Amino acid sequence: MHSLVPCCSAPAGLEEFFRTLREVIQREIAPWAAENDRIGRYPRASIQALKDCGLMRAPLPVSLGGLGFSQALSQELFLELGMADPSVAQIYKVHDDAVRELLSVASPEFSRRLAERICSENAIIGMAISENGKRAVDFGHVVSRPEGAGHLIDGRKIYATGAVGADLLLVSSYDVVAEAVRLDLLPSGTKGIRFGEDWNRLGQRATDSGSVVLEHVLTQPEWSVLTAQSKPQIHAPLRYQNGFSMILAGIGLAALQAGIGFAREHSRPWASAGVEAAADDLLVRRLFGEIGAELAAACASVRVAAGLLDAFERGECTRTDVAIPVYAARSAASRAALRASSDLMAALGARVTDAAYGLDRYWRDARTLSLHDPVEWKHEEIGRNLLTGWDPKPGLYQ
Repeated sequence: MHSLVPCCSAPAGLEEFFRTLREVIQREIAPWAAENDRIGRYPRASIQALKDCGLMRAPLPVSLGGLGFSQALSQELFLELGMADPSVAQIYKVHDDAVRELLSVASPEFSRRLAERICSENAIIGMAISENGKRAVDFGHVVSRPEGAGHLIDGRKIYATGAVGADLLLVSSYDVVAEAVRLDLLPSGTKGIRFGEDWNRLGQRATDSGSVVLEHVLTQPEWSVLTAQSKPQIHAPLRYQNGFSMILAGIGLAALQAGIGFAREHSRPWASAGVEAAADDLLVRRLFGEIGAELAAACASVRVAAGLLDAFERGECTRTDVAIPVYAARSAASRAALRASSDLMAALGARVTDAAYGLDRYWRDARTLSLHDPVEWKHEEIGRNLLTGWDPKPGLYQ
């Protein structure tokens, strides 16, 4: 990162881990981002590098052998990974979010089993939750039925980020006998799982978030997540949203950094500026400064929102106290990332569009991620709260 938005400080006792992780990010993640985007396939080498340095243990509590990262600290990593390779950041985000969600709803025995798998094998979790209903919140097309000690799952999932390379795949289904939702972890190699290899999006290409077809997939009882006592975290959707905002902010910062390098090394000053170098053009400076200020403000906003997630878990604020700042952060990060990855090109000259530089990937990644939760609905919800005192009810996108 840079002086505009300094890196977070490593917590006491984790200084060496952060030093190693940041070296891995710079040496083994960032240099491959452009190629990952070009190929558009799951970045196995990059994910393996993160596994090898122990990052999969980050969201596990220390009592289960993990590193005990707070939500805010994990989200700082989304920001740093988002600068290096936003597809890798999103794949890791799925794992981090899934671990926290699973530990909050599963039995102590399941939690210990999961922690052991992560700590001993550096296992990463992928997710197959979304379904192709008429609305984004429509589920029930993937069904399950009791079979022996387990259940048989059939159906098709979409937007299955991290699924292709997952060691454990988190799958939801509707149990047609119990008339209830199930959550199961499926170990890699489980019979009946087929990956569609149909991810062909504008951006976030290396997430390989295509479809997953489940044909008579037999679950294992020991990997069944939910119990009669399970209660989902009501702030989990806010954590998911702010994680995307963190990655968006990282994309914007990376675009800014790339633009700085291009302006110094390749751009020619406009004749009317009367200067010898593009960096001395006052209009270029003004545009970089304005976009830099927007990114700094967006980063401050997403960091505040991330801190509120932990404050909520400590009982220090209400869910609405978290939700509205999360919505505001989403707006700020989306706009700043899109502007940095697009408008900066106006200061760099026509040669910046050469495919050899690959600067278009920043806009493609930002545009794709920004569509996960429509920003205009974030504005409506902020306005409704301001004008009526409305409290957002817990929901998939609220």
